[in-house]
Amino acid sequence: MVCSTTGKHAVSLGEPSETIPLVIEAREIVKVVGSAPEYAIPLLQEIQRRHRFLPQDLVEAVSQESQIPLSTLYGVATFYSQFRFKPQGTYLIRVCQGTACHVAGAELVAAVIRQELGIQAGETTVDQRFSLESVACLGCCSLAPVLMIGETIYAKLSVAKIKAVLKEYQGAAAAKETAHAGS
Repeated sequence: MVCSTTGKHAVSLGEPSETIPLVIEAREIVKVVGSAPEYAIPLLQEIQRRHRFLPQDLVEAVSQESQIPLSTLYGVATFYSQFRFKPQGTYLIRVCQGTACHVAGAELVAAVIRQELGIQAGETTVDQRFSLESVACLGCCSLAPVLMIGETIYAKLSVAKIKAVLKEYQGAAAAKETAHAGS
């Protein structure tokens, strides 16, 4: 992204007032995390924490600032499934597909979410509110079927409970947008 005021490359953090030059953000990330090759994963995690994905121009700038070859950063980012190259929604929904959840109805959970949000696993809603992932196991087998939104586990799911959870998050997102528009 090029800043319309300065003509320099910048990264948007969501708000126009939060746009900062790319090189400054890269330096800040490297300063906070470290610059040695063993910091490749934490550097990528910090970039993704800030942006919910790995913007190519910022990964390149961090490579230059850290002296970690770009090929190393991309090698790490493509090896680990935790890293994303496309923007992720505000709310990441993970549907457990482990054995216990599968037997207890994980496919129904996923189907309800797909129907309600209009997305498939690996996709993000057009409004950037929700991303859907299918995961091997969330480690909550006795609570099956489960899903996780952010860091919150929702257990022993039924169709009604899934719809209520989604409605809660949709309402929270709408309220946040309304409050933001009014300020």
